[in-house]
Amino acid sequence: MFSGIQINKTDAGQTVDVVQIDEAQLPEGNVTVEVECSTLNYKDGLAITGSSPVVRKFPMVPGIDLAGVVSASNHADWKEGDRVVLNGWGVGETHWGGLAQKARLNGDWLIALPKTFTSRQAMAIGTAGYTAALCVDALVNYGITPDQGEILVTGATGGVGSVAVMLLSKAGYTVVAATGKAAEEDYLKGLGASDIIDRASLSEKGKPLQKERWAGVVDAVGSHTLVNACAQTRYCGAVAACGLAQGPDFPCTVMPFILRGVALLGIDSVMAPKSRRDAAWQRLARDLDQAVLESVIAKEIGLADAIPAAAELLEGKIRGRVVVDVNK
Repeated sequence: MFSGIQINKTDAGQTVDVVQIDEAQLPEGNVTVEVECSTLNYKDGLAITGSSPVVRKFPMVPGIDLAGVVSASNHADWKEGDRVVLNGWGVGETHWGGLAQKARLNGDWLIALPKTFTSRQAMAIGTAGYTAALCVDALVNYGITPDQGEILVTGATGGVGSVAVMLLSKAGYTVVAATGKAAEEDYLKGLGASDIIDRASLSEKGKPLQKERWAGVVDAVGSHTLVNACAQTRYCGAVAACGLAQGPDFPCTVMPFILRGVALLGIDSVMAPKSRRDAAWQRLARDLDQAVLESVIAKEIGLADAIPAAAELLEGKIRGRVVVDVNK
């Protein structure tokens, strides 16, 4: 038996509890992992609170991220004792996820945890940081270089934004962070931002084409913020879009794309191929300052505490990352 958070659906609605689970109940998979740490992402908050129909099967163990040690494997790439990390692939939605002490998974979903990181640090990064690395890789691979100008990061105090600011700064870019939290200026500059702008300047409907400023953008917000970011991007710049905190709509015109040659790069972290995942985690291992990484950890909690923390996350009461020690 092991402990885990389990979401169930009844006629009266959704229930969420920490329960004891028999290992025989674990879903199909060719690798079993002794989970050490997980984390809370926005999607986990939606699943645990039932605010959005994220969970597709019941009962469900939430948690789209996990890090731990392989305890059994029938997969050629993994053996007992290997340290691994998992992000996405539908865990916590259609397959039991990481907010439990054990997980059984498809070995193709796993990557080796870089030796640079402990499980705790890997979950301080989580899907949010891994997504940030995918965004930075996309801009770099597109050809955006530090000498071309400023890079805008929206939602900068969130998990994606915080790590994106760190990675871009480390890679030599001049980073401008957009946030609605003026009190977080010192925090963002400590991560490497050169300047701070108010997110309100981007969040309302604007002109289809605006004054050119950004060589590139990492956007975790969507809606009008993404539209304005595109409208302000310089000729042949690129925008990496990975989130929808403001909304999933995109009320824009084609003008930035056909008159300025702006590229909109869609970033999917859930089903990204292994080659991109490996590259993203290599960037994280190489470029993340571990001392600075500690500053993005909002708090460390146990399994039971993850349930109320999910609501706090959705309410915007938590800055940075929440690490869940599943053995507490």
